[in-house]
This record gives sequence, C-alpha cells and structure tokens, in this order.
Amino acid sequence: MKKEYDILVIGSGLGGLVSALILAKEGLKVCVLEKNNQYGGNLQTFSREKLIFDTGVHYLGGLTKGQNLNQFFSYLEIMDDLELQLMDEDGYDRISFGENEIEYPHAQGYQNFVEQLSKYFPEEKGNLENYCEEIQYVCSQFPRYHVVGKDNYNEEILHLNTKRFIESVTQNKKLQAVLLGSNFLYAGDSENVPFYVHALTVNSYIQSAYKCVNGGSQISKLLIRKLREYGAEVHKRSEVSEFIFNENNVLSSVKTKEGREYAAKQFISNIEIRSSIKLIGEERLKKSFLNRVLSWKPVSSCFSIYLVLKPQSLPNFNYNKYHYSSEEQVWNAFRYRKEAWPETFMLSSTPSKHHPEFAESLTAISYMDFDEVKEWENTFNTVAYEDERGEAYEKFKLEKIEKMLDALEKKIPNVRHAIKTIYTSSPLSYRDYIGNYEGNMYGYMKSSENPLKTMVSPRTKIDNLFLTGQSVNMHGILGVTIGAFNTCAEILGKETIDMRLTQMINKN
Repeated sequence: MKKEYDILVIGSGLGGLVSALILAKEGLKVCVLEKNNQYGGNLQTFSREKLIFDTGVHYLGGLTKGQNLNQFFSYLEIMDDLELQLMDEDGYDRISFGENEIEYPHAQGYQNFVEQLSKYFPEEKGNLENYCEEIQYVCSQFPRYHVVGKDNYNEEILHLNTKRFIESVTQNKKLQAVLLGSNFLYAGDSENVPFYVHALTVNSYIQSAYKCVNGGSQISKLLIRKLREYGAEVHKRSEVSEFIFNENNVLSSVKTKEGREYAAKQFISNIEIRSSIKLIGEERLKKSFLNRVLSWKPVSSCFSIYLVLKPQSLPNFNYNKYHYSSEEQVWNAFRYRKEAWPETFMLSSTPSKHHPEFAESLTAISYMDFDEVKEWENTFNTVAYEDERGEAYEKFKLEKIEKMLDALEKKIPNVRHAIKTIYTSSPLSYRDYIGNYEGNMYGYMKSSENPLKTMVSPRTKIDNLFLTGQSVNMHGILGVTIGAFNTCAEILGKETIDMRLTQMINKN
C-alpha cells in the first residue's frame, strides 16, 4: 500500500526540514525522506570519544532577539530550545597572514567592528564606517532579508563585484585582505563573487555570532521534533531512486531504493540539483535550463582534521582563526599549490566541559580540490554503508594530516604535544554523507559577471515539483532558511507567508 501525502520532501537538509515544518504548521500532511543514517545534511555532526564534532556548521549569525535568523527560528518554534554560546564580542573571527603574529579582529556590532579594526588602521575609520553602511544597504535590498517585505532582487546590486567594491572602499591592501578574511564562508573567491554574497554572509555575524553548544545537529533535531508534533512523518535510510509520472507529466509518486512507494500532491526536492535532474529525467526539462545547470562549476571542497586534545593541554579560544599564507592569497583562497598546501585554513576550538578555560578539541579546515581524491571516486563509505577505500587512501590522509599539523604548529607552537587522537574528513566524506556534487561546500560558484546564471526559481517545469536548499540561490544557514520560506511562498502564496511572519513579529 502506498501512502498519500499533501507534500513529500526529498532530503532532510536544513532547506527540506524548514520547508516541511512551514507547511506542516499550515495543517498539510507532510512526509520527509532522507537517504542517510542521520538527518540534517550540512547540519550533521559526528561523535568521537564522547566529543561532538561539526561537519558543516561552525557558528551562526543573526540570532539575537529582533535579528532575522532569530525571527525565522522563532516562527519555526525552535529558538528558545537552542543551546548557544555567544562568541568573543571583540573578535569572533581573527584574521592572520604569513609569519605576521597579529590577528586582526572582526567584532560583533557595527560600531564595535569599526572600533576594533580602527586600533590597527586608525586612518581608515571613515572607510570602515562606509563599508559597514554599504553592507547593511545591500542586505536591505534582498527579499526576506528583513523577514517580510521586498518582492524581488535589485538587479543592479546583483552585479556588484566584491573585488571592485572592496578596492573602492579602501586603498589599504592589508585592510582589504582583513575585510575579506572570512571568505572561507563563501568558498574563498573574492575576485569574481558578487558583493551581495560577501555582504549577506558577513552582515549576519557582525550582528551577532554564536556557537551551537553540542553542534549544529541540535537544529535538525529540534526541527524534527516540531515536525512530529505537527503530525509529519520523517524517515531515514529512505533513498529516493525513482520519480513516477502520470500520463499528464505530473509527478505522482516516488520510489525508494528499498522498494517503498510514496504518493503526494506536491513534492519538494532538497537534494543536490544534479541529482534532482537525474530523477526528473533530462528529457522532461528544457535544454537551455539543463545546459545552464550542468555548466555550473562546483565550489571547492575541503579537507578537515578533528583533534581530540589531552586534558588541560591547550587554552580555549572563543573565536575562529582564519590564516592565509599571504595577503594576496585572500582573493583566491580556494586556489592553492599542492606542494604548498594548506595555504589557508580555518581553526576553531571547543571548550572542555569541566575546565572551560581549556580546549577539549580543535577543528582545522582547508580547501581541497576533488581532483586530489579522484582515484577513489568510485568508492562509497558512510556509517550506513561501510566500505574501505584502501591503503593508498589512508596514506594520502596521513600525508595531509602531517602537512596540516606543520601549518598549525606555526600558529599554536607545541600543538602536536597536546593531541590525543586525530580524525579526518575529505571531499569524499562530504560527497558521501551530504550528497554534494564532488563534495562541494556551498553549492555552485557565483559570478558578478552573470549573477542570474546560478539562480534558479524554486518552481520547476514540473507543475507540482519545487526546489529548495543551497543549490537554489543562497547558501549558509540564513540563506537556506530564507530560501525555504521562498519555496513555501510558491506553494502557499507569498501573502500567506508574509501574514504568518508579520503576526509572529507583532506578537513578539
């Protein structure tokens, strides 16, 4: 017997879960299918030696009362249950270059942001104020950035280029590099990426920056708990392998690898857009759309090392460190020379539960091209489907660990002596667990030359199939959350979504 739903959501990444919950709150009968053993896509965490490590979400912005992500999460009824830790207000991110010991701070609050950086660049204070003003203006031009209001994109703003913008703000090369220092958050391409990507990313954290206590998976767990409260069904280890269309070319049901069939009136795909295309069937889509999507270049992937530390061996730091081999590296951080890897890394720490002044673990992440792991691309390894990639792969990982530790030693002398155990993830881990094409971190590369090329509508040519997730327009927790509200606005009508959000804002 196949069950019938109003809405079937394929994939339980943040976009899928948020969409499902918005619709379940409207009384619709919703079902979510997830192929993995764990829900949440990029929100997944893993546990080693009783410590929790994040795979994707290292910190969140805009969560203070009245700020946009706080309002979206309040509407979803998960805000009050999130366990958060406010990061260092005078520098939630610290940027450093080469041998230089100085760590330049990105501080919380616009006034504080300007003040903290003015200590290092006193003559640039006016330029820093302009930068902050422009960032806020660009963000205000985006639909739903302020939760309700603005229907469409301001096309002029989409074409602003990050490099040209930063160069227009200040002539100081070092300050340019510092302002771009957290571009790891949008895959390290400050030369070609539209300025709105930089603005939307940075603005969130300047408003407020928090760490998720016990990892980002608490977001997916809270969303699933709420979904069940609203009567939705959520199934893991249920990989959709086939779309079934009726004679009118309407999607009527899906089949999973296990042979179960699920029918619904409407469907939302929250899986990688190329995987969605495969399931739809290329013949059902316009050639122009197909060629456009297949021409997108995936954002770089990464290699991460997760260090379990000996007790009380390293002081904790309540901020992220972004390190570049040089100031020039910041423009194209994802491009690296293999022999000089890692030329860039992001480092974060987790405080010990019993001695919070000490770190209990560190996570270091650097870019890695999928080409580096291509020889193992036909292997697949997850907790649910275990498979060995072989000796050569283990050797490859060990070499990378050594190189990463060499780089970290320059920032944290004696770090090796503090390490108890080391775990890793490579582009293959990201591909296998999250399903991203070539293990990419944030979907596809955006360009200010042709910003609309990588924007797709949540509506597809199949009348009852919609898209959501990071491949559709904007990545990141905020970007994907906004995207999910936009997807649901296509299904329920923009007026309904706006009305619900306005009621919530007025109530609070």
